[in-house]
Amino acid sequence: MATQIGVDDDPYLWLEDLDGADAARWVRERNAETAAALTGSEAFAGLLAEIRQVLDADDRIPDPGWRGDGFYYNYWTDAAHPRGVWRRTTLDQYRRPEPAWDVLLDLDALAAEEGENWVWQQVTVLRPDYRRCLVSLSRGGADAVVVREFDLVRRAFVADGFTLPEAKTDVCWIDADHIFVGTDIGPGSLTSSGYPRVVRRWRRGTPLATAPVVHEGRAEDVAVYAWHDSTPGFERDFVGRSLDFYRVRRHLLTGAGELVPIDVPEDADSEVHREWLLIRLRSAWTVDGVTHPAGALLVTRFDAFLAGGRELTVLFRPDDRTALSGWAWTRHHLILATLVDVRSRLEVLTPDDRCWRREPLPGAPADEHSRIVATEPDHDDAYLLDSEGFLQPATLRLGRVGGPVETLKREPAFFDPDGLVVRQFFAASADGTPVPYFVVGRADATGGPTLLTGYGGYEIPLTPSYSGIIGRSWLARGGSYVVANIRGGGEYGPRWHRAALRENRPRAYEDFAAVAADLVTRGITTPRHLGIEGGSNGGLLTGVMLTRYPELFGAVVAHVPVLDMRRYHRLLAGASWIAEYGDPDRPEDWAYLREYSPYHNVRSDLAYPPVLLVTSTRDDRVHPGHARKMAARLREHGHQVAYHENVEGGHGAAANNEQRAFVWALTLEFLWRTLTGPDRTLPRQVPPEDAAERAGRR
Repeated sequence: MATQIGVDDDPYLWLEDLDGADAARWVRERNAETAAALTGSEAFAGLLAEIRQVLDADDRIPDPGWRGDGFYYNYWTDAAHPRGVWRRTTLDQYRRPEPAWDVLLDLDALAAEEGENWVWQQVTVLRPDYRRCLVSLSRGGADAVVVREFDLVRRAFVADGFTLPEAKTDVCWIDADHIFVGTDIGPGSLTSSGYPRVVRRWRRGTPLATAPVVHEGRAEDVAVYAWHDSTPGFERDFVGRSLDFYRVRRHLLTGAGELVPIDVPEDADSEVHREWLLIRLRSAWTVDGVTHPAGALLVTRFDAFLAGGRELTVLFRPDDRTALSGWAWTRHHLILATLVDVRSRLEVLTPDDRCWRREPLPGAPADEHSRIVATEPDHDDAYLLDSEGFLQPATLRLGRVGGPVETLKREPAFFDPDGLVVRQFFAASADGTPVPYFVVGRADATGGPTLLTGYGGYEIPLTPSYSGIIGRSWLARGGSYVVANIRGGGEYGPRWHRAALRENRPRAYEDFAAVAADLVTRGITTPRHLGIEGGSNGGLLTGVMLTRYPELFGAVVAHVPVLDMRRYHRLLAGASWIAEYGDPDRPEDWAYLREYSPYHNVRSDLAYPPVLLVTSTRDDRVHPGHARKMAARLREHGHQVAYHENVEGGHGAAANNEQRAFVWALTLEFLWRTLTGPDRTLPRQVPPEDAAERAGRR
């Protein structure tokens, strides 16, 4: 039976203590048990080695980034550079099989020199001279970062430059001597979600505490931000308050400090580019008697809109099969990316005096998923295009709107696709909604090991992609791989997301269960041979599948999962997700959250499939307490559970390729063993009568 757990009488609250001695001891014991059960064989060693070969392959595409100065920037990790190097090269060099790279920053050397486990996060380059940048580094892969100014000419940090200690910081250049910064400077400076509540305009050489405040929000907001647009001829400053995960109040910040409202719907996405204002709607919007549907993309002239004009042009209107997935500006054009039944389409829109002309984007293969990697809208109409499929390694192309398209790089094939096919099916959910999903594997596969994954949240779509790890370590062994496009995601735009929002969240779980049942009906697999995996919100998904639909699955994996829906909003960044899930402190919200919260629905009178929970001590987004407490609760009820907690790695649960390879090898070894092997025994479980662990008296 399930046992009610209250807010204040949770017997495993002590496992939320990140650095507590008892919790740390518990983690070491669980890690040791899991390692002993799953990692000692030659098969595991071979699996680990082949995954590492994929991650460290020298002939991978070095993912390029454009900063506006004509260079191709890349952050690269391999066996010789586990923490990585930040580097750049020219286009002529990038075209070559082995480009000559100019290394700007070596994180392995920096970590050794400073005694820190630095993990690369991001960089913001000062335009238009491109001599300075702000580098964000985290300790162990956390979201919180240290920000340091870096000189791109001298290849060195600026001794007296802009520097900020570890925090969840937001920074943006204004000019060479000023930045916008939101960070933790003491009590009251952060929201309840742990993000900046106050943004300041900081002048070089002055104390941050004395920097003037340009915008601030409330403690219950998610975050406050400021951004400087450095587009020549269109230099502007913007500020905004993220009221929740989806609603933002935006303003133009004038030179005199005046805040001019940008009166688009709070839940819309908007972007100002040169003279244009783009508005992508999440809910219907009626303007001058015309109702524009959720998911539509509108454009108008920015200055006219601020002056009260509402002449809106519709650039995209969704239908039952098609959704907008993104856009990118070039100097004279707008590239739109759409999904048609989760298959990508790209087109170019060009404004003229009367309308916006449209045509297909050259270079995008019809049978692969394509995305825009980079454009440089301040300079020209060039674009970098990446295309891939479940069985097609990525191809990187350089194109120019109205000009030629050139293939720059091709990803190596990490597995033999011969005999493998990709099929798309639709499962009927509990309410009759057709739910698409992709199956990758042999067309004649019947009843064999199958790995099903999904996400179903935050309007994020799962699209076809090439995985050398899945291909080499799962498909090549005879397994099938399935991606479910359930509600809550963005595969069909805002309507698909809203259908599983807050009290409607169970629709996502019904969709996933319908896909699982459909796989069995089609003979692709059986419940005994069907494993599932998901991370973060996808970990919540697999946690619900475990406790609500255990009879459908043979194994369950949850990476960095959200599992305790009673306390999620009190842990780290959890308060920022209330718009997605609901507020557990409101009785009406807790009434529906309680029905599916995995931590609160563990039962001893149901047979559960074996479970693997993976998390990171340094995950400062989803608290590792979710996975810790769920493992303890499953152990208490006598269920088969393996647990692995990496001491670093942040929300990715790994800080380098060695750790990523281990997590993947652990996951795939667990799944293959439990789905195909006769012995499904996992580490020893605590008998229900053992109260010591429940009380935390270790």
